[in-house]
Amino acid sequence: MDKKLILIDGNSLFFRAYFATAYSGNLMHNKAGLHTNALYGFSAMLMKILDEHQFTHLFVAFDTGKKTFRHDQFEHYKAGRKATPPELLEQFPYVFRILNAARVAHFSLSGYEADDLIGTYAKRAEEQGFEVQILTSDRDMLQLISDKVTVRLTKKGLSELEDNTPAMLQEKYQLTASQIPDLKGLMGDTSDNIIGIPGVGEKTAVKLLGQYGSIEGIYEHIDELKGKQKERFVEYEDLAFKSRKLATIETNVPVEASVEDMKYDDVDAVALTEIFQELDFQSFIKKLNLRQSVLEQNGTDESMGGLLEGLEESNELLVVDKITADMLPDNCALTVEIPTSNYHQAHVEGFAVVNETTRFYVPFMIAKKSEAFLAWLADESKQKAMFDYKKATVGLEWHDIALNGASFDLMLAGYILDSTYTQDEIAPLAASKGYDVAFVENIYGKGAKFAVPETPVVAQYAIDAAHAVWYLKADLENELKANGQYELYQDLEMPLAHVLGDMEFAGIHVNRKTLDNMSDDMEARIGKLEANIHELAGTDFNIGSPKQLGVILFEKLGLPVIKKTKTGYSTAADVLEQLRTAHPIIEDLLMYRQLTKLKSTYIDGLRNVIFDDGKIHTIYKQAQTSTGRISSIEPNLQNIPIRLEEGKLIRKAFEPSDKERWIFAADYSQIELRVLAHIAKIPALIDAFKHGRDIHTETAVRVFEVEPDEVTSNMRRQAKAVNFGIIYGISDFGLSQQLGIPVAQAKQFIEKYFQSFPEIKAYMKETIGYAREHGYVKTLFDRKRYIPEIRSKNYNERSFGERAALNAPIQGSAADIIKFAMIEIERAIEAEELQSKLLLQVHDELIFDVVDSEKDRIAELVSEKMEAAVTLDVPLKVDYAFGRTWYDAK
Repeated sequence: MDKKLILIDGNSLFFRAYFATAYSGNLMHNKAGLHTNALYGFSAMLMKILDEHQFTHLFVAFDTGKKTFRHDQFEHYKAGRKATPPELLEQFPYVFRILNAARVAHFSLSGYEADDLIGTYAKRAEEQGFEVQILTSDRDMLQLISDKVTVRLTKKGLSELEDNTPAMLQEKYQLTASQIPDLKGLMGDTSDNIIGIPGVGEKTAVKLLGQYGSIEGIYEHIDELKGKQKERFVEYEDLAFKSRKLATIETNVPVEASVEDMKYDDVDAVALTEIFQELDFQSFIKKLNLRQSVLEQNGTDESMGGLLEGLEESNELLVVDKITADMLPDNCALTVEIPTSNYHQAHVEGFAVVNETTRFYVPFMIAKKSEAFLAWLADESKQKAMFDYKKATVGLEWHDIALNGASFDLMLAGYILDSTYTQDEIAPLAASKGYDVAFVENIYGKGAKFAVPETPVVAQYAIDAAHAVWYLKADLENELKANGQYELYQDLEMPLAHVLGDMEFAGIHVNRKTLDNMSDDMEARIGKLEANIHELAGTDFNIGSPKQLGVILFEKLGLPVIKKTKTGYSTAADVLEQLRTAHPIIEDLLMYRQLTKLKSTYIDGLRNVIFDDGKIHTIYKQAQTSTGRISSIEPNLQNIPIRLEEGKLIRKAFEPSDKERWIFAADYSQIELRVLAHIAKIPALIDAFKHGRDIHTETAVRVFEVEPDEVTSNMRRQAKAVNFGIIYGISDFGLSQQLGIPVAQAKQFIEKYFQSFPEIKAYMKETIGYAREHGYVKTLFDRKRYIPEIRSKNYNERSFGERAALNAPIQGSAADIIKFAMIEIERAIEAEELQSKLLLQVHDELIFDVVDSEKDRIAELVSEKMEAAVTLDVPLKVDYAFGRTWYDAK
């Protein structure tokens, strides 16, 4: 490659990266609370440059942040600039660490700006025959353009670059590079407080420079200027020349480093990975080509390099075509390679087995024919450490292969140690501990580009993953114990994975005909609504087009404009709600939107995922949410809307596996309020729960200062809103919106509530204080939620952190309680050899498929286990019902 130098304007691009997201309020941060949005944008640009590697030399220049020679020339140079935001200042030290780890030359020089360093090295490199590229967001750099120097200006943050050459500069501005300082001298530059000639803008300056070439040329022909323009030029002549001098980049800075000192070799992959892990930049670790770098730095260390040898040299050791019993260890790490995220009925590629003395990969076609291997997989005594063993167990069960003996799950351990770790793959967690495992996307591709590579590639990937599990197992177990979280892992999450796996494989029967009928009925209703909307509008239009709808509502019908967006009128749900009484069309529009979403997302969506066995098999994400709640995907059966009756009716399609069975639904009554009463030690609420009094009536009595028999339905409704709102840190504005009352009245409700239950106010203060001090909060069972936002200087972020701190111990504890209940119920069903099955978990509710003869026993067993799952200061209460469908069981 010919000699090519890239010069990066560090300050301008770092600031650009920050402000590209700061104005939208999107201030990223890592789990320690450090803001990272500028670092992320800068790193993205740097990684792109390094990945492309279209250069031989690389240098990043920075300002010193102190006075320069320009301040000596003009006291007010750059005066009036706003102070650097503290959220940006705290990120600066890390940019230098990143550059050091990337082995990129960088420095600043007292008395000069980054522009001057770049100008100097651009000139020197050009004289030495280099091709030079300058990356900046500062248009002043255009004066450095030449046949050998291209200035690349950033657009849209740092994601796009505009190349500026002499030809482009002439085409765009009708100027040469040498005229740029003259342009600034005439029109000034507000960002640097360069005055220029008052009243002269860019258009006038470009025209005059086109005529006279330079500021000197203009003054040589000053008599050709007319009227006030001539007067201004005469009055501000000194300022014009001074402004040009300020805008001229110095190209002869006395720097010690040479251009050759900027020669680039390669990153320090280990050091760069450590920094990206500290910053939580998992996507950049994904982009790093670490394998060779790690080998170069670690040699063939047994803990890493020994398993990273090329398959070409050791294929016989890795990919086996015959399995004998003596190959199969009593204790190892196992990878079951299933490349797709939905593992129901998915293809299995193979198996990797690793420990200190063993490493091999078995293709699936070989494994399933080996009696010895299948027996080993099923053997409970053969301990197998894994990553996401639920996926492996369920995936294999679809192939009639039993997997037992799971002794450790790296995914669950990593998730408990850091609830922000919600990855579906091992690569990020492995990288955070210094182990190189490729990302799934790098092996198989993504979307339309998904493809299974040759066996050696898959084998190496599977072995790398198993290797990481094997060598990280002890470290993570020790971390769990040191954090007091080993019991949470061992006694809750590990056995829960078995329960969830059984639920997923069992699936729930869904009546396709019921959904078909619902779809047809809803289609007819949607059609009638559409016709009515068009009639009310007086014309046909695309109801699904916000632009067309906006014109109809706010221009044709003349409704008051509530909100505007960049593309026109806002027709968002909150806008339509405010207009509900303004015109009959609004009611129909709201219903139209609800029904079209119900039909497409839920009714038709569910029809598309019914398996050949007539069931839907969801996937429960056990390591996904920050609070510990279980989530459901493919499809999500936890968010079927039930506030609208049409949404509730969808549950009619969910049936038991045969007509002789029943759907049984059991859910905790007000569990989060009960947890709050326990955690905050609130005597009034504890007493109410112990004696079975209605908690919302109890609250209404205290807030409204009335007797129980004087509590109206509206009082109870308002008390209920406050009760549940407090759990989520509701504001007086939020409560006013929810209840449709003035903010002042909502504020009074909340103040009265805290007066009635002072322990809640104390709990809130104590919890927020704990979160600020430690950076996290805990559930009753030592599940931690890290909340870096709680320490943010940004009000909105900090407020979010405070709400999360208040809610996480309550919601997380409630989530843990139902998990304990699920485990105990499953154990009891197995112990009694009952035929009924637990099928679904929807937050505080459990759904069962129950044999008719076991109805009484299941009702007794489930309510008993749920109410005795844990011991609190208040009793846990369970409501339950049977029905021929899920809908009927509510």
